[in-house]
Amino acid sequence: MSVVLEIGERVYTSEDLVPLLSEYQILPKLAQEILVDEELAKIECSPEEKTLVYNQFCQQHQLITEEQVQSWLEQQKMTGPQLEKMLLKKLKMDKFKEAKWGERVESYFTKRKTQLDRVVYSLIRTDKAEIAQELYFRIQEKENSFRELAMEYSLGSEAQTGGLIGPVEINAPHPKIAQLLSTMKPGQIVPPTRVGEWIVIIRLENYLSAELDAPMRQRMLDSMFREWLNQEISQKVSFLPSAVTS
Repeated sequence: MSVVLEIGERVYTSEDLVPLLSEYQILPKLAQEILVDEELAKIECSPEEKTLVYNQFCQQHQLITEEQVQSWLEQQKMTGPQLEKMLLKKLKMDKFKEAKWGERVESYFTKRKTQLDRVVYSLIRTDKAEIAQELYFRIQEKENSFRELAMEYSLGSEAQTGGLIGPVEINAPHPKIAQLLSTMKPGQIVPPTRVGEWIVIIRLENYLSAELDAPMRQRMLDSMFREWLNQEISQKVSFLPSAVTS
């Protein structure tokens, strides 16, 4: 059987590669690319669209002259045709996502909005209930600021920022903390509460409602694409025993 890959002194035939693709978990990725390419083959792009995406790429990478483009290609070890193919695939991907899910973005975003809202909050955590209670009273009585006490007493990395965390999406913290934050108003402080191994004091600083701007819209399209791709793989792809055994 003919050699298809040579690495150092080792050579690999096509028969050698299939078990390796499976061992290194490359087969699922390969299946994804094949499924996507089948869909993208149906997408047509005009010369004007290709020129636009090329110009946007050059602008993004500050490539003004043809010499700069060639220098960039050499640094990336790419050829001109490879760059054109890469940009064409991105263009087709964007058109595919927009055509398939563009009209559903708003409703998809609305369903997920409560998970996409962000919060800025302050946190003090300790492993001793009596210390947490004392710190809480000192904050309430304005003897010390939340920031001062967090820097001195908090046992997590938040001590370095005076207890300040965020902005983070509302579901990013521990589920119990996330639940508390979702019911709080800015400036409100939660008394010492046990969360796992810690006793925490939490103050909500700001609640940032998610908006369907251009970056968020792209994020929603990307999310729907991943959901679609996972479903396609589960329905259409199967790995035969001969492909996963040497």
